[in-house]
Amino acid sequence: MPFEKAQTAISVLEAWGYKVRIGSTLGTQKNYFSGTDQERLNDLQQMMDDDSVNAVLCARGGYGLGRIIDNISFKKFKKNPKWIIGFSDITILQSHLYANYKIASLHAPMAAAFNEEGDKNEFIQSLKKALTGEKGNYKCAAHAFNKNGSTTATLMGGNLSLLAHLIGTVSDTSTKNKILFIEDVGEYIYNIDRMMYQLERSGKLENLAGLIVGGFTEMKDTTVPFGQTAEESIKDILKKYNYPVCFGFPVGHIKENYALKIGLKYELNVGGRIVELKEV
Repeated sequence: MPFEKAQTAISVLEAWGYKVRIGSTLGTQKNYFSGTDQERLNDLQQMMDDDSVNAVLCARGGYGLGRIIDNISFKKFKKNPKWIIGFSDITILQSHLYANYKIASLHAPMAAAFNEEGDKNEFIQSLKKALTGEKGNYKCAAHAFNKNGSTTATLMGGNLSLLAHLIGTVSDTSTKNKILFIEDVGEYIYNIDRMMYQLERSGKLENLAGLIVGGFTEMKDTTVPFGQTAEESIKDILKKYNYPVCFGFPVGHIKENYALKIGLKYELNVGGRIVELKEV
């Protein structure tokens, strides 16, 4: 990420009263990445191990954590956990933290979202509230595909592509009796369909307490049309299940991206007119 794109986030965080330490790979470029695998690993490891750092806000997602996740040492981090903040590719680290250490993390906006007065919207403000210990309480309008109902359970989830990618690895998290949320961007619709079947065939959808479908944006279709939207495909796959399901929740690669605490308990109420997700 260009340094100037992160500057607004740095200024806002300082205005909130935080001291900001800048990672060594911010603003640098090595092919597709912000540095070599070793450089990125060293940067993240240093932030995770430093006792004076209380939260790590990732500058961007993209792709790259899967290349270094198995070389991260959690020996010091698990004794002194801190918020890991981000989404998209950061799903890998967030899932790994809960699967192996039951450590919570923040699925939330990253540095670029602070630009163009983004810090004034309710979604960046939800991150601010989360950092100060305030419990999240979010509402959105009902969707025609919803399945009404209420449940209280631990919240898990993130980017669908990454959740499917993690199946069978040490970073994979059990979804049994959990509220799962999913989102994605820039995928072919048939890929969404395939990944949802991967979740189903691996048992990820069978014993959920509830499911939240966030933004599925910038979807692409093939020359021969798939014949459904991503949401219609997901709806069909979920027909056999009776737990509450919410479509169109404000989370994902969109401006409307609430801060969600992965690994903590939430109450999900899917009603005829309003959906509420409340941290308990």
